[in-house]
Formats: sequence, C-alpha cells, structure tokens
Amino acid sequence: MVEIELASKNDFTYKVPSEYKTGKRHLTKDEIKILKENRNHNLDESWQNILVEEGEGNFDPTLIANCFFSGYIVIGKLRLVFLHWNDLRLGAGIRNSKLKDIIIGDDCVIYNVNYFENYRLGNRVILFNISEICCTNHSKFGNGILKKGETEDKRMWIGVANENDGRRILPFESMIAGDAYLWSHYRDDSELLQRFVELTENGNTGELDTIGFIDDDTVIKQTNIIKDAKIGKSVYIKGALKLKNITILSTEEEPSQIGEGVILVNGIMGYGTHVFYSAMAVRFVIGRNCNVKYGARLLNSVLGDNSTISCCEVLNNLIYPFHEQHHNSSFLIATTVMGQSNIASGATIGSNHNSRSPDGEIFAKRGFWPGLCSDFKHNSRFASFVLVSKGSYQHELDIQYPFSLVAPGQNGDPSVHIVPAWLFMYDMFAVMRNKDKFAVRDKRITKIQNIEFDPLAPDTMEEIAHALERLISLTADYLAESGDKKITEITKESKRYQYAKDFLHKNPDAVFTLSDSQCQKKYGATICKPVRAYKTYRQIVKYFAVRTLMEYTKTLNSTVLTNEIMERIKKIPLFTEWENVGGQIMPHAKVEELFASIKDGSINNWESVHQFYNLCECSYGQYKVRYAIYLLEYLYSREFEDFNSETFEDIINDVSKCAQQIYDSSVKSREKDYTDYYRTMVYRSKDEMEAVLGQLANNSFLKALKKYTAGFIDEVKNFFSNM
Repeated sequence: MVEIELASKNDFTYKVPSEYKTGKRHLTKDEIKILKENRNHNLDESWQNILVEEGEGNFDPTLIANCFFSGYIVIGKLRLVFLHWNDLRLGAGIRNSKLKDIIIGDDCVIYNVNYFENYRLGNRVILFNISEICCTNHSKFGNGILKKGETEDKRMWIGVANENDGRRILPFESMIAGDAYLWSHYRDDSELLQRFVELTENGNTGELDTIGFIDDDTVIKQTNIIKDAKIGKSVYIKGALKLKNITILSTEEEPSQIGEGVILVNGIMGYGTHVFYSAMAVRFVIGRNCNVKYGARLLNSVLGDNSTISCCEVLNNLIYPFHEQHHNSSFLIATTVMGQSNIASGATIGSNHNSRSPDGEIFAKRGFWPGLCSDFKHNSRFASFVLVSKGSYQHELDIQYPFSLVAPGQNGDPSVHIVPAWLFMYDMFAVMRNKDKFAVRDKRITKIQNIEFDPLAPDTMEEIAHALERLISLTADYLAESGDKKITEITKESKRYQYAKDFLHKNPDAVFTLSDSQCQKKYGATICKPVRAYKTYRQIVKYFAVRTLMEYTKTLNSTVLTNEIMERIKKIPLFTEWENVGGQIMPHAKVEELFASIKDGSINNWESVHQFYNLCECSYGQYKVRYAIYLLEYLYSREFEDFNSETFEDIINDVSKCAQQIYDSSVKSREKDYTDYYRTMVYRSKDEMEAVLGQLANNSFLKALKKYTAGFIDEVKNFFSNM
C-alpha cells in the first residue's frame, strides 16, 4: 500500500557536501528567471539550493528545461557543446528530468531521467531515457560490508561451490579468483575466516553517507532502473532492465558494457567485461575481460577473468579464469572448476541431492572438458585436463589421472574406462596449443590475477607423479592376482612396489588392463593401456624438468648446466606440494605462510594479499626449477649428484624423443582434419576445404612449434655436457 506523508521542514533542508563547493557559485537573478521561463521548478523557491560553475561562459541556463529540482544541485560546466557516442549526438544540458541531491560534472547530458536522486556524475556523462536512478545513504555497491546500525544478517554473502552456503564468501571490489578459493576452501580455520571478514571491512567507515557515482565518459540510455550503483569510466549501458547494489569497474583502456534486457543485482562486475542480451546475475563477482550473454543466468557465483558464459545456467560456483560455457542446454551447479575449461552442450553438472540435503560438490582442476550430454553425480573430483566422453555417470567419480580420457563402460560393463595420458597420446595439438591460445586470449590490460597458461607446470607434474605411483601400485596388485609367483613371495611393500616398477620398464609392449576401485564408487574403473601411459607420463615429466632447467639457465646467460648453476639451484627452497590459487600455481607452504601473516595481523587488507601473490609469482621460476631437479631425482631414484654419463644420455635421448613426438603428434592430430575421409567428405574439393579450414602448412602454431622443437633438440644435446 502506498503511504502518504505530509511535507515537512526536512523536505526543504539540504547540505551541500563541502568538497563540491569549491569553484561554485549561486545562481543570479537573471539565471533564475531564465530557468523559470524554461518551465523548470524547484522545491526551494529561493533557488539557493543550486550551485553552478564559476567563470564567464561556464554556465548556460538556457540548456536546462522542463526539470524539477529538490535537495542540493551542483552543476559543473554547462555549455553549448555536443556529445557523441556512435550514432547518438546530444547537446549538453538537462531536459525533462527530476533531480534531487545531485552533483554533475562538466558538459553532461541528462535527458528524460524520470527520477534521479543522490548521485554524483563525472565529466561528459550521457544519461538518456532512464526511468530511475537513485542511491540510498547506506548502499554498499555490491560489497559484503556493513553500515552503522546494521546487524550481521544484513551482510550480502555469495554461496560459492556449495548450495548450502557452507563455503560462502563476502564479495569485495578487488576480489579475484584466488581470494575466493582461499576463503571458500579452507573452512576448518575459524580464526582465518574471521580475519577474511576483517580484511573485507578494512577501510569501511560505516558512515551513512553513501552517494551513487557515475564516472567520466559513461553513456547510459534506454534503461529502466539503476539503484545503489557505482559505475566506472567509459561504461556503455543500453536497455538494461535493472542494475541494483552493484559496482561496474571500467576504465578508458578496459571499458565495460551492459546490453539489452540485463538484470544485475548484488555484485561486482570486472574491468572490460560485457554483459549482453537478457543475461542475469545475482550475488556475483565477475572478473576482468569476461562475457555473460544470450540469456545466461549467473547466481551465487564467482567467475574468473577471461571467461565466457552464454545461454546456460550457472549456480553456486567458483570458476577460475578461461572458462567457456556457451550452450542453453548446459548447467553448472555447486562446483569448483579451476579454469581453462569448456562445458559442452547438454552437460548437466548439478547436484542431484544424493544425500538428504543439497550439499554435493564437484571439484575439477584446470582443463576440465566434459563431453556432449554428460552428467555426473555429486560428489565427484577430476584431475587436471580430463576429457570426459559423452555419457551418464550414475556413480560418484574420483579421477586421479591427469590428461586422461574417461568413458562409460560398454556392453553392460558398469565400470568407467580411463585412458591415462590420453591427450598426450592422441591429441597433443590441443595440449601444446593451450599455452599460446590462452596467452592470446588474455585481453586484460591490468593483470591482478596471475595465471599459469602452460598445461605442463608444477601442479600437473605433481598429479602425474601421483598417477605414476598409482599405476605402479595397481600393477603390483595385477601381477599378484595374475599368479606372478615372485611378487607373491615379496612381503615388504617397498620391494613389491619396486618389482612392479621394474616390470613396467622391462615390458614396454605388455598389454593388459588394471582395476582401480577408487575412481568410481561401487563399480570402480578399468585402466586401459597402463604401460603406455606409464611410459608417456615419465617422458612428459622429464621433458618438463629439462625444459624448465634450460629456461632457467638462459636467465643466467648460459646454454649449458654447470656445477655452479646446480649449487645455486640446490640452495632454492624445495616445494613438492602445489596449489592452483585462482589460476596462479603456488607452493602449498606459501599458502600456509600467507595464512599465518593474515592471522598475526601483518597482512591487514586484500591489497596486501595480492602483493603476497605477486611476490610468490616473482619467485615462481626459482621454485619451479628446484622442483624440476626433484622430479628427475624422483624418476631415477637417486640424487642428482649421483647421475652419471649414462643417466644424462638417457635423459637427453628421452627428452629429445619426447620433444619430437610432441611436434609429430601435434601435426598428426591436426592433420586428421585434412586427411580423414569423414572430415573431408563435406567439401567438394581440396581447394574448398582449404578455403574453409586454411592450409595446414600455414598453421601459425605448428610453424612456431616446428622451429622451437628443432632448436630445443639441438640445445638439449649439449645441455649436460659440463656435468
């Protein structure tokens, strides 16, 4: 029911904020006369509530018509100039609008704003055909802070990764995916969680003095409601339905845009981000250079930088950078997806309430790629760069093999089938192209979130090391079950493990499958081609280790490894456990160090947390090269100092062979598009095919990889010559 309130003295009292009085003056009698003649009205009949720019020619009252003023009005330069935005050309001025408590910058356009209250405009702002723009004095602009007098239940939380808010976090303007990960996934430390709240509150005065803000060169037209919004520079908003309690971050270099039919409520929208075509986001943080469009629904989620969501439904998620989800028939619920991911059409990744509450979760490391029409049961977990074949997975999964292919069993087989290292064996082009692909797609001007683009990095190498150990252990079980008498006679676990490892080395052409009961609840998994996977994994680890060593030595102006360089590397702290913190690969020990600094008060705000990330990134190359040495020692079961010429020769041969195989496999996997009958049958001729696909010989990535591979193999031959 609409309430009626009689006018009181409060309606005629106002106080212009002192910082906006400088360089301003009251209206002259002649100016007031002109304003009245132009059918303008003022609740203050003295017109003393309006301040305008000092200086001759800086205020033209004829440019204001058919307006109603109340509260204080501060107007910057208002001159006969025209503002352009694409095909829109409007003269500066204020027309057909109702303004209360408004501060206007220089040369602005305000046409047909039906209700405009408690806002400050920058310079050259265009507001055209808008129903309502207003701001309450207690607005938080999408941040999870409190104002004076508010209780904790008034906080705005985002329930990422879990539908029951068990991992909820507070949004803040500078939040990146790494912050959201640490807050949402270390839930057993109540002191740390409280400190995260305090970091978010840092700098908040709590005063009930909030003024809405629209910064320089922003254009807003044909829009319905804007309430409690902080809008950055050079933003373009066209046809939005509702923007409430949000911050839109934008600069001239990284402008953000909002299109027709969009609803944004309670959240932060990142720099250079576009939200178009009836998309909706509620309780959200969207990172830099993202696209949310074509009716997408993003609720209770954090979306990392350089991501695109179209058409689909995304609820209660923490999503790292470089996430792609384009299809109306796909949805994502209650997940942590660690980026460089692609959700296919028909992939229904939602909690199906298999317990008595909606508390299930999916945890997928980077490179997660579920196939068309695939669905999963919560809880499930996936290693890095797992490709999941089309199918309905009726039981919980724990896929511990990175770069693998997962497929349903056939002909009534209830187990899932896993080919470890499948991407290395059959689609090397996709793996090796990722690093360059993501680098090219990274359009951020300012890069706060550090991102590892390379699929071959310490996090994936750690996973491969665990996968190797698992293959060896399962092989030991297989040999025992197959009746191998020697292994049945071994009682010591370490010797049993070594026997299975030796078997894999001595029988590179053996053909058998393994059974892994942990990969799927109830029915387990069949591990296919384990011997080839074991060999491939080892080659990749060697390749990563040697490549990392070579890159490091080049930073020291050397093309060969020397004892002096080795002594230097050995002095670097060794970290063997790694975490993907929003896209940045960090030692777990550094995460614990960060937590200790937060809890002891030496880190008191999120900007300092981000500085800590950057310090870790500066040392990442050193941590990585120390880990590379550790990996070689792990593979050869001896200290690096004990490597002999035979060991180095084996490393050189394996790494050179691996580098060549990487190139050959990349060419072969791409070549299929040009030679496979079923790929080529849709073209009338080779010329038509090349017109559509381009010529294989002109593939820029393959040309660059060929050159790099030749140089790499030449360099690796002499790399250990001084050892």
